[in-house]
Amino acid sequence: MTTQTATPAPVTAVKPPLRIFLTILHLAGVGILGGAIFGMLGGLLGTGLGLLFVAGIGLVLLVGLVYALYGLGWFEIARVGALYRTPIAPLRPQPRDRPGFGGWLRSLGRQAIDGRMWRAVANFAISALLGFIVLRLFWGLVWSIFISFAPLTDADAVIGPFGGGGIAVAWAPLVGILGIAACLAGMLGLALLHRTLSLAIVIRSKETELTERVRTSTAQREGAVRAADVERTRIERDLHDGVQPRLVSVGMTLGLAQQKIDNDPDAAKELINEAHTSTKAAITELRQLARGIHASVLDDRGLDAALSALAGRSHIPVHLDVRMDPSAGSGTHASTGSGTHASTGSGTHASTGSGTHASTGSGAHAPTRPGREAEAAVYFSIAESLTNAAKHSRASEVRVTVRLREGNILWARVEDNGIGGAQVQPGGGLDGIANRILAAGGTFRLDSPQGGPTSLEVNVPCAS
Repeated sequence: MTTQTATPAPVTAVKPPLRIFLTILHLAGVGILGGAIFGMLGGLLGTGLGLLFVAGIGLVLLVGLVYALYGLGWFEIARVGALYRTPIAPLRPQPRDRPGFGGWLRSLGRQAIDGRMWRAVANFAISALLGFIVLRLFWGLVWSIFISFAPLTDADAVIGPFGGGGIAVAWAPLVGILGIAACLAGMLGLALLHRTLSLAIVIRSKETELTERVRTSTAQREGAVRAADVERTRIERDLHDGVQPRLVSVGMTLGLAQQKIDNDPDAAKELINEAHTSTKAAITELRQLARGIHASVLDDRGLDAALSALAGRSHIPVHLDVRMDPSAGSGTHASTGSGTHASTGSGTHASTGSGTHASTGSGAHAPTRPGREAEAAVYFSIAESLTNAAKHSRASEVRVTVRLREGNILWARVEDNGIGGAQVQPGGGLDGIANRILAAGGTFRLDSPQGGPTSLEVNVPCAS
């Protein structure tokens, strides 16, 4: 077997513009504000540590310090990107990996050690120092221009820019011209230095970005291959353990009926009825198997309807909450057990006698449709999670939550109240979920302590 790897097209690096004058203005502004900002941050740190054990006041101040550092890092990344007209992904807060206070605390801890945030803060500190020097050089430039005209006055000497001894008027024009050249050269050099440091600290090099892309693509390709292997193994197992022996039984039953059809028609009739029942069961299993390979309702009606149908077929009561619009809060709420309750944002109300109730609220806003790959990855992850819960968890209820979050990220969480202890085993269902999500460029997290509950979260980027 020959493996071919496509050679990526050469990427032409576009250097950010110099923008010397605007850089000098930025440095001057940061130099003015930098001292006050870092004084405030230092005050928060010192006061927080000093009051750490006083009624929790210090903890509140330290939490505020983390958010202040995040805000400063976000501002610095936005400032550098706007200054050099370079698209930079904005700094985003660390997401919660679990609900409640514990999830918030963990996200706060990850935010406090976020390397990208600290790089941005360090770049702001360096810019503030460079800005302070720029302000001093600007004052030296003004002074140099002023003393260049000292011979036109009646003074015998002029004072230096920062105090000290006087300069004879005869030497003032030469000193002024040299001072103008030195101050302009110094501000130009600091502007170029700021650009170089900002590109190195805040803006990642093109080589680093391409390396990360190659690493991500390799991981996604390996995940796709493993997911395909797990899926093929599952199909083979389902066919071998389910449909195949049932069809063999149908063939044997029809053979017995054929032998008895002349001598014992009643027994032959019973055997034919038994074969007919087994055939319908085999057809049902084949349909379920095909649905596990490709859910047509997912293409026809989207993730909302596909998950509602999936919850309706579950052997465990499922509480389903799907909201596909991050700004409007519309979505589907469903609970299945003896019946199903669903509410969506389409503006209709319907009820039937089979135990299904659907109602919707606001009505005019159409929910956003994620990409097909993201929908399929999340759908089959939820389907496999419900199957595992029904087989192994001994749960009495499963909660499924799906959100389309900002940044066009499709997020889903499946939680059951079972006995826990779930682990990712090579070739198992959870391994298939992990590989499928990885192949789609997403992330997978499983939390299943002994005694329960078990929660599974996936994040999948949607196609833009």
